[in-house]
Amino acid sequence: MRDTRESRLLLVLLIAIAFALITVDIRGGEDSPVDGARQGAATVFGPIESGVSAAVDPVGNAVSAIRDSGERHDRLAVLEEENAALKARLGSDDRSRSRLKQLDKMLKIAGQGQYGIKGAQVIAIGAAQGFSWTITIDIGANDGIKRDMTVLNGEGLVGRVTTVGPDTATVLLASDPDFTVGTRMESGDELGFASGQGDRPLRVELLNGKAEVKKGDRLVTFGSQADRPFVPGVPVGVVSRVDPSGGGLTRTLYVTPYAAFTKLDIVGVVVEAPKKNPRDTVLPPKPKPTPRPTVTVTVTPSPEAPVDGQNQQEQ
Repeated sequence: MRDTRESRLLLVLLIAIAFALITVDIRGGEDSPVDGARQGAATVFGPIESGVSAAVDPVGNAVSAIRDSGERHDRLAVLEEENAALKARLGSDDRSRSRLKQLDKMLKIAGQGQYGIKGAQVIAIGAAQGFSWTITIDIGANDGIKRDMTVLNGEGLVGRVTTVGPDTATVLLASDPDFTVGTRMESGDELGFASGQGDRPLRVELLNGKAEVKKGDRLVTFGSQADRPFVPGVPVGVVSRVDPSGGGLTRTLYVTPYAAFTKLDIVGVVVEAPKKNPRDTVLPPKPKPTPRPTVTVTVTPSPEAPVDGQNQQEQ
């Protein structure tokens, strides 16, 4: 195009129109009348601009890559934290399910025996070597807990309360050598006294030296005067061994306790004794004996050998 008066006028007109469009676009913001045209242009020319920029601006690409890498690292860290929290929550849920199961079993025992109980969590355990076998629970005098109350869990007898603070209490476990509880044999009136032996079975001295006892028999608490420190009918354990009767005044038994004293978590303190002795109703159902297969042996008679005399006669 030649530099003429008409061409100059056209150039000035185009510049004026461009400035007018820019002014309208800026004042219009998101509602600009030229927004559609601008988006169309971006759709058409955007990929071309990106390609050109990638080709001519390698330093900018490197900075962008480093920035994106940092963002990806941050996102990864966040995901790792979320995963860790999820695992912790799942672990907590598993533990909660275990505790709910323990609580359900304990409430079942309380219901069967008509014991009024206060649930508690074990927050500490005493050393088992050279010291008393004890646990600390998270309820105390403010919760109505008193000395010499029976403590049980979903399995059976745990121990008795010995020391009470405002918000905690100490429980002497039935496994402690200084622990003694009166017992009664299931389906009978044979009485005795069970004593703790640490990590070994409880030792029970029956008052009747000629009592008929066998392995697998079960015992419950006999109960104390005024139900302190022991209420009656709480499952104690199963006879694992019986000493031969030597004609003495007492008979010695060894009893595997129902409660696992090394892994206690949820326990209950009996704050109200039953109005009636539950006797054996709180004991768990007896396990059904495993049927033994019967083997039948059939003997097939072998053919009799011929007698020598008969052989000679036939010959």
